[in-house]
Amino acid sequence: MSTEIATPPTTARSIHNPVLSGFHPDPSIVRVGDDFYLATSTFEWYPGVRVHHSRDLVHWRPLGGIVTDRRLLDLRGCGDSNGVWAPDLTYHDRLFHLVYSDVASFASGYWDPQNYLTTAPDIEGPWSDPVKLHAHGFDAALFHDTDGSTWLLSMSADWRPGRDRFGGIEIQRYDREQRRLVGEARIIFRGTAAGLTEGPHLYRRDGWYWLVTAEGGTSWEHQVTVARSRHLLGPYQADPDGPLLTSVDRPDLRLQKAGHGSLVDTPQGDWYLAHLVARPYSPLGDCVLGRETAIQKVDWPAGGWPSVPGGVPADSVPAPELPAHPWPQEPATDHFDAPRLSPHWSTLRRPASADWLDLTARESHLRVHGGQSPVGRQTPSLVARRVGAERCTLETVVEFEPVDHRHLAGITAYYNTVNWHHLYLTRADDGRTVLELLSCDRGRRTAYPELTVDVGQAVRVGLRARFDGPVVRFAYDLGAGWRDVPVELDATILSDEHAAMVVDGEPAAWGFTGAFLGLWVQDIGGDGVHADFDHATYREP
Repeated sequence: MSTEIATPPTTARSIHNPVLSGFHPDPSIVRVGDDFYLATSTFEWYPGVRVHHSRDLVHWRPLGGIVTDRRLLDLRGCGDSNGVWAPDLTYHDRLFHLVYSDVASFASGYWDPQNYLTTAPDIEGPWSDPVKLHAHGFDAALFHDTDGSTWLLSMSADWRPGRDRFGGIEIQRYDREQRRLVGEARIIFRGTAAGLTEGPHLYRRDGWYWLVTAEGGTSWEHQVTVARSRHLLGPYQADPDGPLLTSVDRPDLRLQKAGHGSLVDTPQGDWYLAHLVARPYSPLGDCVLGRETAIQKVDWPAGGWPSVPGGVPADSVPAPELPAHPWPQEPATDHFDAPRLSPHWSTLRRPASADWLDLTARESHLRVHGGQSPVGRQTPSLVARRVGAERCTLETVVEFEPVDHRHLAGITAYYNTVNWHHLYLTRADDGRTVLELLSCDRGRRTAYPELTVDVGQAVRVGLRARFDGPVVRFAYDLGAGWRDVPVELDATILSDEHAAMVVDGEPAAWGFTGAFLGLWVQDIGGDGVHADFDHATYREP
């Protein structure tokens, strides 16, 4: 294995935010004994529901994802930024319970948010066949009360023209033995003036039921709201002092979009809030890294309201009084020696299955069988990892034998089907194997024929993609050293803000996922071509 190190862990006794950099939104955090687990949204990417593990809230390691196959989730045809929204992870009666929403649309007030529940005795599975719950709204979550009952919460969607599409937070009892919802669904909280009330999590403490919600939308107006009631079904009173956490009207803060949080206590009784944030490249500018996860210290006196110092997200907060527990450092280079992909990789719209990915055909190589074009939403062949820093690099070596112009294999800086940059090998009309560059900005493609490179007799071609702030740069190596592709490409088209589009007041597209660096193989003619990648190296400065 390579001795290069991507990101050495800190040994400081502070939590440095974000704790999960890059695309890791909507965190749901739970403690089981001395272990903390944190689940985040994954949208159109497999494995669904990414999970991280910590023992001190400072150091986190990826465990991969829970929803690993189509038995649990089928993302064929999934739209950009649809799929898995806001999972909820709880632990009760010696079982992990995962609730997740598979959102199929977002146009004209229709979301089609089917909710599912799966359980497992261990965080790494095996996970049960999913229970189909209601589709009343997304951001569904379980609450296990002290009397042994379990309840499902979610936002309540209202499709009717002229109505508030965010109709409040509803609750309905879930019978764990029958594995189904029972009784009536009731609205227990309509939200505050901030509106767009979603992301409910419910807790019981000091004789109160505490309802934590996300409000204000998931952009600059985002916030975490707390309400409480003596009774499970309400009425709930919102904290008179305002939101628990927000970045609104504070463009000077490094961490923006603070909201959508969940609470966790330590074995010593201290409380922390895991929540989403974003780091724009300029004040209220583009967030290429997407929505990330941060953690704040919470002061929660007995009988009183919880509070975060200043009510704003801090870059650094005191860590709990727990033994420091750093994890083994991640090697910068993945040599593809393991029997399955490392947890740092994700695949687009289809699981990492043997019908298109092969780690055994060649020793220390990843074989990727070509898939659909960039707009294909059933069987794309893209293996990628999250961009975790403003400046970072992915480097690989590929072997590929294209037969015609329908065969492409290379490296990409990717956001969604209509926003990407791609440096790839293909076959020219005259029979040469060439290296070409293509960009797509909101569906408008730009080719750079003047930059085409004849690879000659080179069998192994090095490819490199680099994020350098607002710029993406590519380079290649035909065996005589690295050479830059002489063009600077716009990295900000790979941001949440650029991906989102509203037409006549209705969302035509959302941007919820953040940028990726990946290995992309297209077999647009369905001819059965494949590419072999010999290692992939990811570095952050």
